[in-house]
Amino acid sequence: MLNLGVRRETCRKLQILCTSPCLTSRAQSTVATTAKASYARDNTEYSDQPIYPEIQDLSFKARKGRETESWHEEIRKVPTVEEKLIKINMPRYYGFKVVNLSDSKMPYNCLPAMQHYTRTIYEDVKVKENPTQENPQADHKKFETYTETITADIKEAIEFVHDYFNHAYPDTTNIEPQERENIFARLIVEQVNRTLINVLSSDFLHVQETEIDYSPRHEAFWSVGGINPPKNVVKSKSGRKWQKEMANDPYNRLMQYSGKPFLALRHRNQLTPWKTESESINADLAKTIPRFNYDPRTLGYVCSHQHLTSIPGFWPGSGNLFGNISYQSRAFLQIRPDTYGVDDFKEALHTHAIQSSYAWLLAQASYNGFNTFNDLTYPMNTQTILTNGRDWSFYEYQLNTLLVHSHHVDENPKVNFCRGTAEMQLYGEISDSGQVVDFNEDVLRYLIRFYINAPQIHRAGSELHPYLGSDVKYIADYENAEQREFLERVFKNLMSNRPRHLATPEIYLWEKIYKIDNKTRQMEAKRRFFELDINPWARRLDQHQKEYIPRAVRPEGPKSKKKWKNSFYP
Repeated sequence: MLNLGVRRETCRKLQILCTSPCLTSRAQSTVATTAKASYARDNTEYSDQPIYPEIQDLSFKARKGRETESWHEEIRKVPTVEEKLIKINMPRYYGFKVVNLSDSKMPYNCLPAMQHYTRTIYEDVKVKENPTQENPQADHKKFETYTETITADIKEAIEFVHDYFNHAYPDTTNIEPQERENIFARLIVEQVNRTLINVLSSDFLHVQETEIDYSPRHEAFWSVGGINPPKNVVKSKSGRKWQKEMANDPYNRLMQYSGKPFLALRHRNQLTPWKTESESINADLAKTIPRFNYDPRTLGYVCSHQHLTSIPGFWPGSGNLFGNISYQSRAFLQIRPDTYGVDDFKEALHTHAIQSSYAWLLAQASYNGFNTFNDLTYPMNTQTILTNGRDWSFYEYQLNTLLVHSHHVDENPKVNFCRGTAEMQLYGEISDSGQVVDFNEDVLRYLIRFYINAPQIHRAGSELHPYLGSDVKYIADYENAEQREFLERVFKNLMSNRPRHLATPEIYLWEKIYKIDNKTRQMEAKRRFFELDINPWARRLDQHQKEYIPRAVRPEGPKSKKKWKNSFYP
């Protein structure tokens, strides 16, 4: 027993115990029980078939891919809408480098690029004489009754806006063409919307329940893959032995859309999809989407550094989560050269309809727990109108997928759909007497069709919010007041995109010449970030000094050692 490592004292006690008959029987039963438990435990630990851990690829590219997937899974598990957006912004204190998309500029020949960025198939729609063919909610006779009733009101509204505009802006020579068109179009849109709601709300309940946003803020971000890497990335990877083979691999670029439509209508229910699931999941159709592999800057897009924002025109917590109709401006055509051609003008309108519809639906999806890394579980639809007051274009968009980054740009079988009409004129001109000439009722029929298209799909619970918490979906649901206030302040600050109180670190030109390219200041103290091997762009969102608690207001008394407020970053 000594050879087995048991001490002498232990052996002596065991010998004494063995001499007692009652203790001997008790010890035997204890040993038997222990043996049975050990045997049962051994049975659970072993199986007839060996189970081996998964063999993982240990290459640099595979490890980075697993890290990225793990980060996407962490975002999916965050319980609230606001914390998901904060979590996505956590890696960058000064923001990400994004490609700016807006409703005020469309580069030349940008439709194929936008189809690639949004994974969208575009279809032309011919103007139908009877729009009720696709709208079973209203019969043809009643539809024509609405048209006749609203025509006179719309004409009167257009004439009123024309007189008001001429009176309020008698001299428009000092106003930019874009601004002048936006002012006039906004007045027309507001009057048209008011007239349609007044007439249709008595027969259609969803029109009464619709919430209207005037000049809302529509913003959304997403990641796009399949783009050629910029030169600095190629040069950086080529200089590293373990990354040299990946120097020319496709690159992900972040897109940030910012727009301000004239108005938008929202409802608590969703519009009915006009594409079936089998039509939306089609790998062969996905291969027909145009690919634009070049850097977006080659088209004329501009890059900037900012936090990633996603705002569908309202803050989280609103009951009307789904957009029905949005009126978009087409004033960017005012500064578009005529040398681009008529076909490019049409493609520019299609591009704007695609990007504005996709961004608005993506922002709505982000308020339901989805994002560019966690795909939709159900389709979302919206209707978009592009107008300058006289010329109108109508579009419908169905969002089926959000995965456009990395390998998904090649492997994702889902596609999004957009269909639109040709440009139509609501009226020909305003006569000298102030009367509307050549009023087009086909445009009015399309407007009525969009408004009476009732949102009928109602989702609730886990079906509506599969990636949000069961009890806590918004930061307002937290019971801890300090946590609510902290997260609310951080979220609103990120979404405002205000610049930091200190200037963003930069290398000045004289430093590039005298300190980096030419070592001419050897005796000078090294205090700058590039001299200390510090990358300011790698600073995380939570790397900052915490808020100080003055002694007089410390919860545990003035002598408490807790002098910093808690932070609640996800």
